[in-house]
Amino acid sequence: MNGRAIGAGLLTTAALVALGALPATAAESLPAASTPEQAASAPQTLDTLSRFFARDGALARSAAAPRVEGGSVPVRILSPDFVAGKAGAPVARVEFRASLAVAADGRKASLWTVKQPGGWQVVNIATGDDEIRYAEQGGRVLPGGLVFREPQIDAWYVQKGAKVLPLDEDAVRAVGKNGTSLTAYRERVAEAYGDKLPGSTYAKKGTAGGYAPQADAPLPHEEPAGTVASTAAGAGAVLALALIGTRAIRRRRAARES
Repeated sequence: MNGRAIGAGLLTTAALVALGALPATAAESLPAASTPEQAASAPQTLDTLSRFFARDGALARSAAAPRVEGGSVPVRILSPDFVAGKAGAPVARVEFRASLAVAADGRKASLWTVKQPGGWQVVNIATGDDEIRYAEQGGRVLPGGLVFREPQIDAWYVQKGAKVLPLDEDAVRAVGKNGTSLTAYRERVAEAYGDKLPGSTYAKKGTAGGYAPQADAPLPHEEPAGTVASTAAGAGAVLALALIGTRAIRRRRAARES
């Protein structure tokens, strides 16, 4: 998998860190809409996308002409209730919806939308099309399965019934190329993250990467690449974890593959 750079936006005030290349006011000004698709294709969103794709000078802003293709897909993240062994808890829960954006030169980005009091709003732009691509791949590998991400190791899986199958190399390293049972997977994540759930000493200390980080939680160090803006107070601690817990992993992977 290629490394990904989080472009514009963020999901809680705990994650105020330089990541993207857009002004802090850019994400704040994006409009709310009745559906994720309307929010993703709004003129202001497309204008922000033009700047996003042109940020490295590879494509002039006037020539970027981004378009949004297809509908949005639900993006599920490993659930802390599942990690804790709560009866009946699904392995993952929907945290946002993603739409595919494509620049004139073919580069792709994922628009993340969350439900706000005023409607659906784009809160983040991430390079690449992981969210959409793995949703499609999971449907082929295990039709009708639930595609989800384990953000701490940036791994993607598909689950159906008692079966959990890997969709990328990180997931293969975690559960093997043939996958594992749902019970065995829960045992693995419980061992890995069980002491990092809400209310734990780990979480109370505000250590980055755990569930429910504190408002003043320290973040992994990385070189600044711009500014992002807080726009999604209701996005949830798990989604914050998705951003906080994997930035360093993505940066290291990008450096390794360059």
